[in-house]
Amino acid sequence: MAQKKFSKEQYIKWYEEMLLWRRFEEKASQLYIQQKIRGFCHLYIGQEAVVAGAASVIRHSDNMISAYRDHVHPIAKGVSPRAIMAELFAKETGCSKGKGGSMHMFSAEHKFFGGHGIVGGQIPLGAGIAFADKYNGNDNVTLCYMGDGAVRQGALHEAFNMAMLWKLPVIFIIENNHYAMGTSVERTTNVLELHKIGLSYDMPSKAVDGMSVEAVHEATEWAVDIARNGNGPSLLEIKTYRFRGHSMSDPGKYRTKEEVEAYKKQDPIEQVLETLRKKKWITEAEIEATEDRIKAVVEDAVQFAEDSAYPDISELYKDVYTQEDYPYIMD
Repeated sequence: MAQKKFSKEQYIKWYEEMLLWRRFEEKASQLYIQQKIRGFCHLYIGQEAVVAGAASVIRHSDNMISAYRDHVHPIAKGVSPRAIMAELFAKETGCSKGKGGSMHMFSAEHKFFGGHGIVGGQIPLGAGIAFADKYNGNDNVTLCYMGDGAVRQGALHEAFNMAMLWKLPVIFIIENNHYAMGTSVERTTNVLELHKIGLSYDMPSKAVDGMSVEAVHEATEWAVDIARNGNGPSLLEIKTYRFRGHSMSDPGKYRTKEEVEAYKKQDPIEQVLETLRKKKWITEAEIEATEDRIKAVVEDAVQFAEDSAYPDISELYKDVYTQEDYPYIMD
């Protein structure tokens, strides 16, 4: 299939989005070291094209759900960087009211349903959200992201089976960055092409170059078309790479420097920037101005988080159970 032609405006948007996400994550890394951010923290650096390519296809009314490497996904869905940074700081102005932190981002308003700390826990939930849309008779789709380690969970097979049986409008996306924490895919399975898992359910499945935002966009278009037309789920194995460790506590010594550097040469941001330069769609002055503007957005998010208050103790039992169902909790 010939590669689709994308406009200058689309490339500019991809560049600015992915650069914002990269700078946001780099700042989060610094703040974690300064102990402004506590708990676990999993960065998305290197994987930006996986979300950028998909976000340029879907609508606001479409749903997204992910695992715990989840700072970028909600920003792509429209959540303010301020709300994400405040959540990282555990402040009441965060998108989860400061109760979720890095691993549990959430925004019903923007149709982003987490941020889940349980490996693979979001997979049946993604199918369930898609079931709700089908039940309600609309044509929304759900993008359900998971890591390559999550495909080992039994819930995946149950969800795949039901999604195909009921033709649910869900797109299962494996963010295959080749390592489940520190364990390579090769050490966990003899099926190295993970998209083939979908074939046993007759689920339309394909592998995608996750370092190419164009390739991700085209694959997502293909999958969205299947779902919106009532033909059920699909599986995308998007092959990507994280440039940092699994989490901030991971030095990543299980990978060679040569391997990391080889993938950095495929940096999705640099590839988009190269296209913009080659087509003379951006000047060096505009690149510098974009960097400055994005730096200001990130610094503003940090200041907002710093200035926000921590949740009041009265918030402790809220959003856990409804008071109407369990009135004794608040007694």
